[in-house]
Amino acid sequence: MSDTPIQIALYQPEIAQNAGSVARTCAVLGARLHLIRPLGFLLGGAGVRRAGMDYLDSVDVRVHESFGAFMATTGSEARVFATSARGRELYSAAIFRRGDVLLFGPESVGLPEELLRGYPSVRLPMPGGGRSLNLAVSVGIMAFEAMRQVTNGWTDGLLGEG
Repeated sequence: MSDTPIQIALYQPEIAQNAGSVARTCAVLGARLHLIRPLGFLLGGAGVRRAGMDYLDSVDVRVHESFGAFMATTGSEARVFATSARGRELYSAAIFRRGDVLLFGPESVGLPEELLRGYPSVRLPMPGGGRSLNLAVSVGIMAFEAMRQVTNGWTDGLLGEG
Protein backbone atom coordinates (compact mmCIF):
# COMPACT_ATOMS: atom_id res chain seq x y z
CA MET A 1 0.00 0.00 0.00
CA SER A 2 1.25 3.47 -0.85
CA ASP A 3 2.59 5.71 1.92
CA THR A 4 0.74 8.71 0.44
CA PRO A 5 -3.01 8.98 -0.14
CA ILE A 6 -2.62 10.49 -3.62
CA GLN A 7 0.19 11.83 -5.76
CA ILE A 8 0.21 14.92 -7.96
CA ALA A 9 2.62 15.10 -10.89
CA LEU A 10 3.30 18.29 -12.84
CA TYR A 11 4.82 17.49 -16.22
CA GLN A 12 7.09 20.33 -17.33
CA PRO A 13 5.32 23.07 -15.32
CA GLU A 14 5.96 26.59 -16.54
CA ILE A 15 4.65 29.01 -13.91
CA ALA A 16 6.23 29.23 -10.45
CA GLN A 17 3.10 30.56 -8.75
CA ASN A 18 1.04 27.62 -9.99
CA ALA A 19 3.64 25.14 -8.72
CA GLY A 20 3.66 26.92 -5.36
CA SER A 21 -0.12 26.83 -5.12
CA VAL A 22 -0.14 23.14 -6.03
CA ALA A 23 2.51 22.49 -3.37
CA ARG A 24 0.28 24.21 -0.83
CA THR A 25 -2.66 21.99 -1.84
CA CYS A 26 -0.42 18.92 -1.53
CA ALA A 27 0.68 20.01 1.96
CA VAL A 28 -2.92 20.38 3.12
CA LEU A 29 -3.89 16.97 1.70
CA GLY A 30 -0.73 15.08 2.62
CA ALA A 31 -0.17 14.32 -1.06
CA ARG A 32 3.22 13.78 -2.68
CA LEU A 33 4.19 16.27 -5.38
CA HIS A 34 6.29 15.22 -8.38
CA LEU A 35 7.84 17.85 -10.64
CA ILE A 36 9.03 16.52 -14.00
CA ARG A 37 11.73 18.55 -15.77
CA PRO A 38 12.25 20.81 -17.53
CA LEU A 39 10.77 23.36 -15.15
CA GLY A 40 9.96 26.85 -16.38
CA PHE A 41 11.21 28.41 -13.13
CA LEU A 42 13.80 28.03 -10.40
CA LEU A 43 12.54 25.63 -7.77
CA GLY A 44 13.74 27.81 -4.90
CA GLY A 45 12.55 31.00 -6.59
CA ALA A 46 10.43 33.70 -5.00
CA GLY A 47 7.26 32.84 -6.98
CA VAL A 48 7.15 29.27 -5.68
CA ARG A 49 7.94 30.36 -2.12
CA ARG A 50 5.35 33.16 -2.17
CA ALA A 51 2.53 30.97 -3.48
CA GLY A 52 3.44 28.03 -1.25
CA MET A 53 3.89 30.32 1.74
CA ASP A 54 4.96 28.47 4.87
CA TYR A 55 3.64 25.12 3.65
CA LEU A 56 6.62 24.20 1.47
CA ASP A 57 8.62 22.58 4.26
CA SER A 58 5.82 20.09 4.88
CA VAL A 59 5.46 18.87 1.27
CA ASP A 60 7.07 15.69 -0.03
CA VAL A 61 8.39 17.14 -3.32
CA ARG A 62 10.32 14.93 -5.71
CA VAL A 63 11.98 16.32 -8.83
CA HIS A 64 12.56 14.01 -11.81
CA GLU A 65 14.81 14.57 -14.80
CA SER A 66 12.35 12.97 -17.24
CA PHE A 67 8.97 11.30 -17.48
CA GLY A 68 10.67 7.90 -17.56
CA ALA A 69 12.55 8.69 -14.35
CA PHE A 70 9.29 9.74 -12.74
CA MET A 71 7.51 6.54 -13.79
CA ALA A 72 10.31 4.45 -12.28
CA THR A 73 9.39 5.88 -8.85
CA THR A 74 5.59 5.74 -8.78
CA GLY A 75 5.22 2.28 -7.26
CA SER A 76 3.66 -0.80 -8.76
CA GLU A 77 0.19 -0.23 -7.27
CA ALA A 78 -0.07 3.38 -8.41
CA ARG A 79 -2.22 4.16 -11.42
CA VAL A 80 -1.62 7.28 -13.48
CA PHE A 81 -4.56 9.43 -14.56
CA ALA A 82 -3.70 11.90 -17.31
CA THR A 83 -5.67 15.08 -16.77
CA SER A 84 -6.68 17.29 -19.65
CA ALA A 85 -9.51 19.36 -21.07
CA ARG A 86 -9.35 16.64 -23.78
CA GLY A 87 -9.74 13.79 -21.26
CA ARG A 88 -12.12 10.95 -22.05
CA GLU A 89 -13.91 10.65 -18.69
CA LEU A 90 -15.25 13.20 -16.22
CA TYR A 91 -13.02 13.30 -13.14
CA SER A 92 -16.06 12.68 -10.92
CA ALA A 93 -16.78 9.38 -12.69
CA ALA A 94 -13.26 8.01 -12.14
CA ILE A 95 -12.68 5.60 -9.27
CA PHE A 96 -9.51 6.62 -7.42
CA ARG A 97 -7.60 4.52 -4.94
CA ARG A 98 -4.78 5.17 -2.50
CA GLY A 99 -1.46 6.05 -4.16
CA ASP A 100 -2.92 7.01 -7.55
CA VAL A 101 -1.20 9.75 -9.54
CA LEU A 102 -2.97 12.72 -11.10
CA LEU A 103 -0.72 13.87 -13.96
CA PHE A 104 -1.04 17.47 -15.22
CA GLY A 105 0.66 19.05 -18.23
CA PRO A 106 2.30 22.41 -18.81
CA GLU A 107 0.04 25.43 -18.57
CA SER A 108 0.45 26.56 -22.19
CA VAL A 109 -0.12 23.28 -24.04
CA GLY A 110 -1.28 20.57 -21.63
CA LEU A 111 -0.14 16.97 -21.80
CA PRO A 112 1.24 15.60 -25.05
CA GLU A 113 -1.03 13.23 -26.99
CA GLU A 114 1.16 10.19 -26.28
CA LEU A 115 0.59 10.61 -22.55
CA LEU A 116 -3.14 11.13 -23.03
CA ARG A 117 -3.33 7.95 -25.09
CA GLY A 118 -1.10 5.96 -22.74
CA TYR A 119 -3.13 6.40 -19.55
CA PRO A 120 -6.74 6.75 -18.48
CA SER A 121 -7.60 10.41 -18.99
CA VAL A 122 -9.95 12.56 -16.96
CA ARG A 123 -11.30 16.04 -17.43
CA LEU A 124 -13.25 18.71 -15.62
CA PRO A 125 -16.62 19.73 -17.08
CA MET A 126 -16.68 23.12 -18.77
CA PRO A 127 -20.42 23.91 -18.75
CA GLY A 128 -19.86 27.61 -19.48
CA GLY A 129 -17.92 26.80 -22.62
CA GLY A 130 -14.48 27.71 -21.33
CA ARG A 131 -11.37 26.13 -22.81
CA SER A 132 -9.61 25.32 -19.54
CA LEU A 133 -9.05 26.36 -15.93
CA ASN A 134 -5.90 27.55 -14.22
CA LEU A 135 -3.58 24.63 -13.42
CA ALA A 136 -3.64 25.14 -9.66
CA VAL A 137 -7.45 25.35 -9.65
CA SER A 138 -7.73 22.15 -11.71
CA VAL A 139 -5.31 20.33 -9.41
CA GLY A 140 -7.31 21.44 -6.37
CA ILE A 141 -10.65 20.27 -7.72
CA MET A 142 -9.39 16.89 -8.87
CA ALA A 143 -7.13 16.28 -5.86
CA PHE A 144 -9.94 16.94 -3.39
CA GLU A 145 -12.22 14.52 -5.25
CA ALA A 146 -9.52 11.83 -5.27
CA MET A 147 -8.91 12.40 -1.54
CA ARG A 148 -12.64 12.26 -0.79
CA GLN A 149 -12.71 8.84 -2.41
CA VAL A 150 -9.56 7.40 -0.83
CA THR A 151 -10.55 8.64 2.65
CA ASN A 152 -14.06 7.17 2.42
CA GLY A 153 -15.72 10.57 2.33
CA TRP A 154 -13.19 12.11 4.73
CA THR A 155 -14.16 9.69 7.53
CA ASP A 156 -11.18 7.35 7.83
CA GLY A 157 -9.01 9.59 10.01
CA LEU A 158 -6.33 10.44 7.41
CA LEU A 159 -7.00 14.13 7.79
CA GLY A 160 -6.95 16.21 10.94
CA GLU A 161 -9.86 18.33 11.99
CA GLY A 162 -9.60 21.91 10.77
